[in-house]
Amino acid sequence: MVGRKNGGLTRLAAGNEARAFASLGTSHRPCPLLHRLEEVPLEVLRQRESKWLDMLNNWDKWMAKKHKKIRLRCQKGIPPSLRGRAWQYLSGGKVKLQQNPGKFDELDMSPGDPKWLDVIERDLHRQFPFHEMFVSRGGHGQQDLFRVLKAYTLYRPEEGYCQAQAPIAAVLLMHMPAEQAFWCLVQICEKYLPGYYSEKLEAIQLDGEILFSLLQKVSPVAHKHLSRQKIDPLLYMTEWFMCAFSRTLPWSSVLRVWDMFFCEGVKIIFRVGLVLLKHALGSPEKVKACQGQYETIEQLRSLSPKIMQEAFLVQEGQLGGTCMASFYT
Repeated sequence: MVGRKNGGLTRLAAGNEARAFASLGTSHRPCPLLHRLEEVPLEVLRQRESKWLDMLNNWDKWMAKKHKKIRLRCQKGIPPSLRGRAWQYLSGGKVKLQQNPGKFDELDMSPGDPKWLDVIERDLHRQFPFHEMFVSRGGHGQQDLFRVLKAYTLYRPEEGYCQAQAPIAAVLLMHMPAEQAFWCLVQICEKYLPGYYSEKLEAIQLDGEILFSLLQKVSPVAHKHLSRQKIDPLLYMTEWFMCAFSRTLPWSSVLRVWDMFFCEGVKIIFRVGLVLLKHALGSPEKVKACQGQYETIEQLRSLSPKIMQEAFLVQEGQLGGTCMASFYT
């Protein structure tokens, strides 16, 4: 459902800071799953489920004539009981699976490249360790995560495995079986975030530049502070973007952001990033508390719970969306 324009910009050369993702990706912060989910009245939830069932059962018709309505319903949040199915439809993962019958089973049964298998194995226990699916070493959740990530290294051997793919795949597995999760992961890597997980991470560097340029319009105060401190965008946005905020936001916010992300694409990731930067560093009082690079980075790694709440992000993100029109459609 999404497309993107590069605006004439070329991909940047890779730098050491981009390759430093490993240190960010293994940080031990409070698990976002521990945050309480926003409660939706039962009657409202049932009404939403009924509407979404009608859409999913008549998907081609809705996509052809009522795309705006789909977007509005994604912004409200997809009903939990239908979220996995909806993500498959929105991402095109369902179509990919239908176009490639038996492909995942073929990859699943292949031995895989030992250099990637060892790295994947070491990362399994780091993904949502407090979630019941992944709490046990060797449990079904970790096994399925291994299968999905290994399959991707065989499907795209030129890319192999990137650490940021693990939390992405884990979130998918919480909502769908391994085969469906694999094809949604393929869509994220190839359509939504192309180039993010390549060896040199050129795309994430370009999007860091775009984010910083947009920040000048959204929050001149935050932009000026980061410029003065000479803080490269890669130091604060790499994990945000590459993991689609799955390791940053409270769980209810992650799901709400992903609902919109699957519908509207990477511009949702930009909007969330801009909201966080604006409200973390966008006032003289906040900037005054961050005198150096270390204090600024810590501020961005210890964000206020208020600005990470789903309702706040949705409201602020929609208000700030118009400034991105020249970059993403």
